[in-house]
Amino acid sequence: MSSFAQALARGLNVRHIRFMALGSAIGTGLFYGSAAAIQAAGPAVLLAYIIGGAAVFLVMRALGEMAVRHPVSGSFGQYASRYLGPFAGFITGWTFAFEMAIVAIADVTAFGIYMGFWFPDVPRWIWILAVVLLIAALNLMRVKVFGETEFWLSIIKVAAIIAMIAGGAVIIIFGFGLPGGANPGLDTLLGSGGFFANGFWGLLASFSVVMFAFGGIETIGITAGEADNPKKAIPAAVNTVPVRILLFYIGALSVLMMIFPWQDINGETSPFVQIFDALGIPAAAHILNAVVITAALSAINSDTFGAGRMMFALAKQGQAPAGFARISRHGVPWMTVLVMAAVLLVGVVLNAVLPESLFLVIASIATFATVWVWLMILLSHIAMKRDIKRRNLPASEFGVPFWPVASYAALGFMVFIVVLLGVMPDTRIALVVGLGWIVLLFAAYRLWIRGAGRERAVLADETGVELDAADLHG
Repeated sequence: MSSFAQALARGLNVRHIRFMALGSAIGTGLFYGSAAAIQAAGPAVLLAYIIGGAAVFLVMRALGEMAVRHPVSGSFGQYASRYLGPFAGFITGWTFAFEMAIVAIADVTAFGIYMGFWFPDVPRWIWILAVVLLIAALNLMRVKVFGETEFWLSIIKVAAIIAMIAGGAVIIIFGFGLPGGANPGLDTLLGSGGFFANGFWGLLASFSVVMFAFGGIETIGITAGEADNPKKAIPAAVNTVPVRILLFYIGALSVLMMIFPWQDINGETSPFVQIFDALGIPAAAHILNAVVITAALSAINSDTFGAGRMMFALAKQGQAPAGFARISRHGVPWMTVLVMAAVLLVGVVLNAVLPESLFLVIASIATFATVWVWLMILLSHIAMKRDIKRRNLPASEFGVPFWPVASYAALGFMVFIVVLLGVMPDTRIALVVGLGWIVLLFAAYRLWIRGAGRERAVLADETGVELDAADLHG
């Protein structure tokens, strides 16, 4: 293994990062979690995805502006340290790593459920153990291997969603495979209580799962430390967010609920698989199950990547054990990959002990961690904008639209989601665990962080500087 001081290898190009961005929007939250969101809100879940998606886009634009100005491997953890103080950086970095670990456990849980569609008699934990070993092996290879893996997994997911929307549109128009009395389209979508079938409270109840679906999208910012040309790659990836939300969430779920009455979606498997299975198209259901398995693999892969890079940055900053900064000969932080694999093995145990109730609990806790990280991104960005104005620095090359109104509106929405987690009985555990986590981090910072870990991050401002791979060193 190589030395502590060595930097991460660069090997992610625009193609890799763009498809990582695409893939991050198509994961467990859409393929499996959407069932819980639909059950909570009915057709109004579409409005929840539009509102939540708009807020997430503003978070990503804020992150993109900071990443283009400061392309570093620690991304928003480093930005929080620089603009809000070292404790903010510590709490942001560790909470993101916690988020990735929790989301990954949710993803491996979903993977086990998907495999149960084909192998109902095989214990779920066996599949989860196999996938943990596979993902650990992939993440120990060169970062280019990770990028290529994500590229092809994302192509499969994107192509499948587009094909499903097109196929669903044909079913809606011509009625293929539907029972005699079926009336696909708006009648099916709105036929059981209208758009707000479960009322305004149902819409609010869906937000925890809806926001979980977008969790991990901020990993795009982490790639700045290993992108060949972050000034080109990051804006290209961030600007695809609105189209992805409209196509993959609003388009796909609209088609599903126009074909299949929303109240019959039971959440026992992916609603996509359930619907096509119920329509008597077994080949399509098997194909879709293969696709959702691909989506879960991609998500776990990205979760492991994101957590590893953040832990690497925390170690370099003196805010995590030095071993996390050790780099393999392939330029990969190997210790963090092994720790992430160990955390996922906890998921194996949890799935053996709590197979039924695990997903919603984990999704709720992951939502708290996700929204907390987004809050810190927005606060760091607002502080950066004030710093730019105070020091009369050059304007950003990739600024947030409708500043400052949009940024403060997004900030208010994230606070609202945190409050909502505490109000809803099913998700209250997330707020309890989340606040306990914050208290734990505060104690750890006071007890163990010394020296460089108590100093603000020093970041080079690359505004107006043309960058290539040789200019950057993580």
